[in-house]
Amino acid sequence: MSSVHRSGFVNILGHPNVGKSTLMNALVGERMSIVSAKPQTTRHRILGILSGDDFQLVFSDTPGFVLRPAYRMHEKMNAFVAGAFEDADLVLLVTEAGDAYAEDDLLLQHMQDSEAPRFLVVNKSDRTDPSVLEQTVKDWENRLSFDRVFVLSALQQTGTDELAAAIRDAMPEGPAWYPKDQLTDRPERFFVAELIREQIFHLYEQEIPYSVEVVVEYFQEPAEGEKDLIRIGAEIYVMRNTQKAILLGKGGQAIKKLGIQARAAIEEFLGQQIYLELHVKIRPKWRDDDRSLRSFGYVG
Repeated sequence: MSSVHRSGFVNILGHPNVGKSTLMNALVGERMSIVSAKPQTTRHRILGILSGDDFQLVFSDTPGFVLRPAYRMHEKMNAFVAGAFEDADLVLLVTEAGDAYAEDDLLLQHMQDSEAPRFLVVNKSDRTDPSVLEQTVKDWENRLSFDRVFVLSALQQTGTDELAAAIRDAMPEGPAWYPKDQLTDRPERFFVAELIREQIFHLYEQEIPYSVEVVVEYFQEPAEGEKDLIRIGAEIYVMRNTQKAILLGKGGQAIKKLGIQARAAIEEFLGQQIYLELHVKIRPKWRDDDRSLRSFGYVG
């Protein structure tokens, strides 16, 4: 008699900067989403797939819901979040102590309207007083009903195993929706662009990370018999000449440092040495231009 195979879609939702991407990376066991202390790091819906002999969990990391969209890009990001409710077998609401929600918050409205089971995940327990965590849970339980509540640290991966086991148990009986060895729905070049953008978040301040989009123009595998070196060319789009000057830095020193750090991150991700070429281009007001947003993958 064969064992039951469980599968389903687990959608991770919450405000910016509460640790959604860190949580998905911990649950999947791979770096699927870029991580930064700055809010609104994740801009797209990214699937991370965890498979075993008798289960397959398809995690969806969504952008943080933007309360007051300032650009068309923010509206597209919010559309990714709204779409995440449509195919959810389970919703994880990720929050932390001090994460404030207004009564009319659209994300809460989506949560209330959703028929999918929901787990509350109170993150960052490693940096929060236990009494504050306890009060945070009580406040949430007075606001919404949850099937399960978890207090954990995604960064330290404490409590994540218990959460993963509960998610597996909550999945309906179903087939594997993706090949068992597949880790994500995105191609390698998407993650290369994200890793470059992650380093921009780490290296640059103020508006620069939020004004940047990265596109991989070429990704050339080595020909048979050639040295094991992948050649990658990426273009970094900004909106103004002043932003381009900051990205380049005096004498090109800033972009040189960016190239060094991005190359190291990409080589770790791919497990191969690469040659990385970066160019900076100006595309004015791309965050409000539908054509640019479509070309950059904002199709929500």
